[in-house]
Amino acid sequence: MTTVNILLVEDDEVDVMAVKRAFQTIKIANPLFVVNDGIEALETLRGSNGRPRLPRPFIILLDLNMPRMSGLEFLEELRKDPELHSSVVFVMTTSADEQDRISAYEKNIAGYVLKHSVGHSFMDAISMLEHYWRVVELPEIR
Repeated sequence: MTTVNILLVEDDEVDVMAVKRAFQTIKIANPLFVVNDGIEALETLRGSNGRPRLPRPFIILLDLNMPRMSGLEFLEELRKDPELHSSVVFVMTTSADEQDRISAYEKNIAGYVLKHSVGHSFMDAISMLEHYWRVVELPEIR
C-alpha cells in the first residue's frame, strides 16, 4: 500500500498542534507537511520558490481563514492548475458560514469539517479522514 502524504494548510499554531495530537492519539503515521497559507501550499504542491515538491499521492487539509491567500482563493488557484486541479481537499475550518460551505463545495472539495467541534467529534473527523485515505485509491502520478 502506498503512503498518502498529508498537507495541512493552517496558520494557527494551536490548531496545528491539535491536528498533530489527534494524529498521535489515533496512531496515524502518515507524513504530515504543514504550511501557513495558500501561497506556501501552492509552492509546496508545485515544488516552486525553493520548496521541494510534495510527493503524490496526497490529501490536503485546508483552513479557510488565512492571511495572504485565503482557503477559498487557494481552491480557486488549485482548480485552475492542470496538474493539481483534481487534488483531494478537505476543508477544516472554524467557519460555520453557509456561504463559505457552499463556495467550498462549488470548488469540488471532498468534505467540510468544523474544527471547533472539540473532543469526540473532532477525533471522529480525523479518524474518518484516516479511514478515507486508507480505503480510497488515489493516483500517484500526473
